[in-house]
Amino acid sequence: MPASSGAIIEPLETIMGRKLYVGNLPYSANQQTLQDAFSQYGTVDSVNVITDRDTGQSKGFAFVEMSSDSEAQKAIEELNGSILDGREIKVNEAKPKAPRESRGGGGYGRGDRW
Repeated sequence: MPASSGAIIEPLETIMGRKLYVGNLPYSANQQTLQDAFSQYGTVDSVNVITDRDTGQSKGFAFVEMSSDSEAQKAIEELNGSILDGREIKVNEAKPKAPRESRGGGGYGRGDRW
């Protein structure tokens, strides 16, 4: 049996606790707008404004990752329900991305035609 080193293992902060969903954004909101708003409550690690892949226009929501759980919680408390460019934004903890179902191959090249 290996000898114990006596070290105490500290639990790591969970990443999901630091990642925030920001909804009901005005289309004028961009990465810098959110960086400025959230940095008042701590260090912002990343901002990801979700855009339409065809038009490039914002879909009205984003994800912001703070550097700690406590900073994320403070941002939620202060910014949820606040007004950003005339819109009441929603800020809460992001939920893990749900796994996507496989939809098959589309039916091409099946070889069952005459």
